[in-house]
Amino acid sequence: MKRQHGFTLIELIMVIVILGILAATAMPRFINLTGEARVAKVEGFAGALSSGAAINYGSRTANGALGVAVTNCTDVENTLQDALPADLSITAAAIAADASVACTVSDSEAVPNTATFTGIGIL
Repeated sequence: MKRQHGFTLIELIMVIVILGILAATAMPRFINLTGEARVAKVEGFAGALSSGAAINYGSRTANGALGVAVTNCTDVENTLQDALPADLSITAAAIAADASVACTVSDSEAVPNTATFTGIGIL
């Protein structure tokens, strides 16, 4: 008698069913990543703005010809090498010289994601 190799139809159907169950349980997790990515984007830019403000303050304090003047939270954007993406905005708030203020950056989603950063004023 000749010996056959391969899988039976029942075994193949069981593998497809198991893969379907795994895909159905994993799908909600992948869908949730979009919201988390948007939050991370806003928080990442808030961190970059905070770092840019601190570096700008240090540079301008050491040499007045370096860096940019910061008198408003929106001026902190100028401390970055690249501009903010179009879907992010900074809430305007005045910053006195040598003072730190908590500024807010948010995206343009229906329910906006917001994050705070520290703006440091300098003339």
